[in-house]
Amino acid sequence: MNFNLYLENLVEKKELPGGVLYVQQGNTYEFIKAYGSFTDQEGQVQQVTTDTLFDLASLTKVVATLPSILFLIGKRELSLEDSVQKIIPSLRFKHITIRHLLHHNSGLPADLPYRNRFESRDVLSDVLSEDLIYSTEEKVVYSDLGMILLGKIVEEISGEPLNEFTRKNIFEPWQLNNTTYLPSKEHIDQIASTEKVGDTYVQGEVHDEKAFHLGGVGGSAGVFSTAQDIGLYSKYWLGLEKQNVIPESLIELAQKDIFKHRGLRFEVLVEENQDISCGNKWPIGTFGHNGFTGTSVWMDPEHQLSVAFLTNIVHYGRDHKMKEIRQTLHSKIFEEIVLAK
Repeated sequence: MNFNLYLENLVEKKELPGGVLYVQQGNTYEFIKAYGSFTDQEGQVQQVTTDTLFDLASLTKVVATLPSILFLIGKRELSLEDSVQKIIPSLRFKHITIRHLLHHNSGLPADLPYRNRFESRDVLSDVLSEDLIYSTEEKVVYSDLGMILLGKIVEEISGEPLNEFTRKNIFEPWQLNNTTYLPSKEHIDQIASTEKVGDTYVQGEVHDEKAFHLGGVGGSAGVFSTAQDIGLYSKYWLGLEKQNVIPESLIELAQKDIFKHRGLRFEVLVEENQDISCGNKWPIGTFGHNGFTGTSVWMDPEHQLSVAFLTNIVHYGRDHKMKEIRQTLHSKIFEEIVLAK
C-alpha cells in the first residue's frame, strides 16, 4: 500500500519519529499499524505499538470538551444560546454565548502570551483578563481560550472536575477504555514522549503549557488516547456505532452547521481546493480536527471513511512538516481505499 510505504519512508528519513495509523471504512475495512519509536524520559529508545498512548493535544477539544458540552445540552442543562457570563460571571462580555465559543467566532484571541511549563500561571484569570480582538461573529479565529472556558463551564454546571465528568459521561459510555486525562504513572512506558524540555523528554504529562498549568486537565488539551480508541470515537460521529450519550440532532449539527468552514468545533470541508489537513481528494462534507503534537482524526460521511493518525511529531522539535504529511497521507489513503475501487 502506498500510504503504508509513505509512512515507513518518513520514519526512515527521520521526518516522523513514531505514530499509529488507524483507517476504517464502514464495517468492512480496517487497517492499523504502528511506526517508529521514541526516546523515553530515561533516555531509552522504545518502539511504538498499536497500544501506545499519545498526547492528543487539541484533539482534546473534540474528544472531551465538545461531547461534554453537547451532553449537557442534550440533558437541557445548557443551551447553545446561553450567555457564558451567566455561568462564569467574571467574563466581561455578556453577549458571548456557548455557540460562539464552539464556532471560534467569539472575538477572543487565539492564545495567551507564552509561558513555559516551569513558570507559574493562573490560566483562567489570564483568559478572563483578555480583551476581544475583533467583533463577535465577524470571523473565525481558532482560540484555545474559548475551549478553556468551555471546560470550565462543564465543571461549573456539573459540579465535577472535567476529567471525572468526561470519564463517567463520555469515555466509559463510549467504551474509550484507553482515553483519559492524567494517565497513570504505572503505564508510563506505554505513553509516547513528546518534546525534549531541558535534558528530559516530556512523557506522561501534557505537552501543552496552558493545560500543564491547569494541572493537566483543560478544555483545550490534556487527554491521552490510542489510535484504536479514536477510531472507535469516529464511528459514533459517522453513525456506524449506536450511542445514547449525545442526541443525534446534535451529532449532525456539530459536523454540518457551518460558519466559515466550521461546524460546532469541527473543521468542515465546504469547497474544492480548500486548504485543509485531509488534502484535496476528500469530498465536500468531510470534517475533522488536528492536535499540535501531531494527532488528527478526519471523517468522510459520504464514504463512511475515517482516519485516526496519532504521532509525536514534536519529539523532533516544533520545526516539522506535519501539515504537508497529513495532506499527502490522507490523499493517498482516499485514492487507495475509495477512488481505486
